[in-house]
Amino acid sequence: PKNSGGVLYHVLVLLSPPPGHAFHLELDTAGMLQRNFCVRVELLCTCRGEQLGEEDMLCFLHHPEEELRRRQEPSLLHTLCTGSYLDVEKIVRRFYRFVRVAWRLLPETRHWRLMLQPSRRSCKFQLSKDGERFTAEMIFGVQHGDSDIFVGSQPTEVAVPSTTWVETFAVAEAKFFRRVSRQAPQDSCHCKCLQLLTHLPTGVDFPSYAVKTAVMHLLNGIPLTRWRRRDFRQRLLDILKYLQCSLEITHLRHFVIGNQCLPGEIRLPSGFRVAEPPNLFQHLASSAEAHLRAVQEYNRLLQG
Repeated sequence: PKNSGGVLYHVLVLLSPPPGHAFHLELDTAGMLQRNFCVRVELLCTCRGEQLGEEDMLCFLHHPEEELRRRQEPSLLHTLCTGSYLDVEKIVRRFYRFVRVAWRLLPETRHWRLMLQPSRRSCKFQLSKDGERFTAEMIFGVQHGDSDIFVGSQPTEVAVPSTTWVETFAVAEAKFFRRVSRQAPQDSCHCKCLQLLTHLPTGVDFPSYAVKTAVMHLLNGIPLTRWRRRDFRQRLLDILKYLQCSLEITHLRHFVIGNQCLPGEIRLPSGFRVAEPPNLFQHLASSAEAHLRAVQEYNRLLQG
């Protein structure tokens, strides 16, 4: 998408545990629009690796600390963690340092200018050359098992501890849209509907993710043959009507969790398909003020 700094790319950088480490996701709090997790780091015994000839890897658990300090890089617990948990801000700072050093070694430095943009929960930088520029935002993520669900370091609307990781369904949703694009008519208007509505101003109580969720539900329910260019106006009205009804009853079902109609190619953690779908508008049901603000934000969307 375009922004004031040119093209903006969002990139998910997968974090995998290095040898001698394991990641464990622990549910922290149940948020209104997302669930928060902590990523606990466990040290594993690698003594068997030495027996198999992998002598370069010392066991963090069973080798003397002095020998570990002399011969090996410290464990994640000493570099990227607070206590036993992965720390988003420490990872971001380490990645910023890496980018600064690596950039000096690249031949592109002769033509492109790199500007790092400070961010606590992501690594954001802008590249520019002769009036051309684009911005890339690196979001760090840890995979939920071998599924298409991740917990990520993306910035949040409210302040959260640096050891908090937010559950994200972006990969699963992207796979759903790719499948839709393969099966839809060439002149399908679903992308145009989504782009138009998500680029209009929304707010905290009525976020653009609610619009995206409504579009996905309707794509799942209305035959793709009825999303042609000539159907654009009607599908747009359907989306707005779906959102209006959801606001009236203060209930909008999560699209991924509890959706047994999702294609099998989208990999979900055990129990996700049969779980009770979270209500993305639960915060509106419990607060008359929040509901009023959401209705006002919806009305502004109509005017936009």
